[in-house]
Amino acid sequence: MAAIQRIGTTIDSVEEISATIAAAVEQQSSATQEIAGNVEQASSGTREVTEKIQQVTHGAQETGSAATQVTNAASELSEQANLMDTSVRSFLEKVREII
Repeated sequence: MAAIQRIGTTIDSVEEISATIAAAVEQQSSATQEIAGNVEQASSGTREVTEKIQQVTHGAQETGSAATQVTNAASELSEQANLMDTSVRSFLEKVREII
């Protein structure tokens, strides 16, 4: 009879250990799923940041291009103003000669 009780006690111990292991496996599974979700969120965030950086880069390139166009236009306008100034001075000299 004592042997049967020991077998029963051993079975109870094995069941407790099995239940503890099952609970630990469940916790690990839950933690793994949470980690996977967090990794996916981080990946999504990284993609969004990359897209924003690309948009900013594109905007900076467009701004640089526009600045170059403005600089060229200002230079051309300056040249035209100098030509006009020369023409006006020449015109005024001729008018003074006539008067």
